[in-house]
Amino acid sequence: MKDLHNNVVASRVVAAVAVGTTGTGKTGAVIDRQGYGGLEFLVSYGTVTATNAVFTVVMKEGDVTGTLTSVADADMLGTEALAGLAAAATRTSGVSKNVVKRVGYKGDKRYVNLSISSTVTAATPVAVTALLHSPTSAPTSNP
Repeated sequence: MKDLHNNVVASRVVAAVAVGTTGTGKTGAVIDRQGYGGLEFLVSYGTVTATNAVFTVVMKEGDVTGTLTSVADADMLGTEALAGLAAAATRTSGVSKNVVKRVGYKGDKRYVNLSISSTVTAATPVAVTALLHSPTSAPTSNP
């Protein structure tokens, strides 16, 4: 049976919002991985109008919520750079604006979060969703 619905839980990490002023980021909610084998972050970008805007994501992990440290590249599926947006002279829908990017976590720490920042003051709406998968007990609850 092909059933993703009963084997995942989605959680809001960063609500859809403009990232803010230059250098100021949005710190994502901490995700508790207990009971799940994997985690994927989905980063949704709206229309980017600034040609020089760079959006950077940073993933952190920890055994407790108060002391998160940067995740080693070996514990990621994909990269933070691929989940972010690079500067572009011409923005293309589905590539550098109006696009969803992703990065996964395969480490063994219980708590993980993802934060995002921009190099410019941007009105670009950005949202981050965590998708927990491979539960130890299924089906998962829905909402």
